[in-house]
Amino acid sequence: MTATDRSLELINAAAQAAADKLAHDVIAYDVSDVLSITDAFLLASAPNDRQVKSIVDEIEERLSKELGAKPVRREGDREARWVLLDYVDIVVHVQHSEERVFYALERLWKDCPELELPADAKKTRGKAEEHTKLRAEEDAAEFGEPR
Repeated sequence: MTATDRSLELINAAAQAAADKLAHDVIAYDVSDVLSITDAFLLASAPNDRQVKSIVDEIEERLSKELGAKPVRREGDREARWVLLDYVDIVVHVQHSEERVFYALERLWKDCPELELPADAKKTRGKAEEHTKLRAEEDAAEFGEPR
């Protein structure tokens, strides 16, 4: 079994929405062979809670407007550290960067085929690492520490 056309349509729209809101490390997996509850997972992260919320809101709005899709379940809203949007065909995980590293969902799904995503979404790869490095340099400069 492979992800359906509808799943791919949802994944691509969600990935583009995440990229448009400057998400980090957007990646999608076809999990249809290992899970019966959904076809695909989309993972994205952001360096702060406000951006996590912004990404989630954009994904929800875009999928609703463009594809008439509304999540059947939305979890993790209050803390905005890890928000899960369940569209049945796909499940979207938007995580704070720290949660992304800690839970390492990629490790769980690494044996599943990675789905092709829009170019803007692919460009987000490595952004979390860049952001972390930049923050460390800014902190060092602020506290007068040598680099």
